[in-house]
Amino acid sequence: MANPIPFADQLALPLIGAPMFIASYPELVIAQCNAGVLGTFPSLNARSTEVLDEWLVRIESETAEHRAANPQRRVAPFGVNLILHSSNTRREEDLAVAVSHQVPLIITSVGKPDRVCPAVQAYGGRVFHDIITVVHARKALDCGVDGLILVCAGAGGHAGGLSPFALLAEIREFFDGPVVLSGALSNGRQLRALEVMGADYGYMGTRFIATAEANVSDEQKRMMLQSTADDVVYTPFFTGIPANYLRQSVVRAGLDPDRLDALAGTPSGVFNPDEQKVKAWKDIWSAGHGVGAIHDIPSVAQLVARLTDEYRNAVRLPSAFA
Repeated sequence: MANPIPFADQLALPLIGAPMFIASYPELVIAQCNAGVLGTFPSLNARSTEVLDEWLVRIESETAEHRAANPQRRVAPFGVNLILHSSNTRREEDLAVAVSHQVPLIITSVGKPDRVCPAVQAYGGRVFHDIITVVHARKALDCGVDGLILVCAGAGGHAGGLSPFALLAEIREFFDGPVVLSGALSNGRQLRALEVMGADYGYMGTRFIATAEANVSDEQKRMMLQSTADDVVYTPFFTGIPANYLRQSVVRAGLDPDRLDALAGTPSGVFNPDEQKVKAWKDIWSAGHGVGAIHDIPSVAQLVARLTDEYRNAVRLPSAFA
């Protein structure tokens, strides 16, 4: 499939920077776009809808300036992640602001995107939906989404439990549109591998947390350098939805990673923030299985240059069975 996303020819790599709570602020998104990676952020990272509007103005302005100053470079568009769960009381207002700015890519999560699709597609934008199962994929396609983001085992934050090999193969049996693959991506060779598997783009989050522009503490970045896949805990304890977290951040918060359900003290085994001093959104840090391959904290530009070299070298690798 050639350029399944209309703006694919604006990217330096087949890569979307995943929207990450707290970590993805305008500084990271702008750096990703200017380096040729489609940068995204959750709308809820902005403290209000008014701040969201200010962020979009800034991202549009600074990427446009970089594009004008570097006509020979590929400067990527950007996207906004909308959480559609009923607990997000801003979802309608944030969607209206995104539509007013004609945001190129809207990523929908945790909810039904049926009302988002016509509003975004009316101005030529695209809607991609996060899914972790085939059932979720079919429901999203019934709502009219343009593409699917397969959040597979090993992805940071809220993630599914299916292997990317298994989920991608099943999705491709009935959907030939844009597919973005997530789950432990940390280098350019893996980007090439997912294309060979049948995906169109990678979805990389954890690797971008350990960059100079990510809006997280130095302590969190250092913890990532010291962690491996064995240090990632997969649990629904904190939000009710299974997600991957750094084990040491759980320990640091005074909790036992191996006894989370028992510590919750509720029949459902879900973290009750009203009964805890720990703020899950602040004190418990997400990371995917790819954390074990992270050994430095470069700028986004340096990281993307490295990913590009790795990707291009992988494209040229010969096969012993060709």
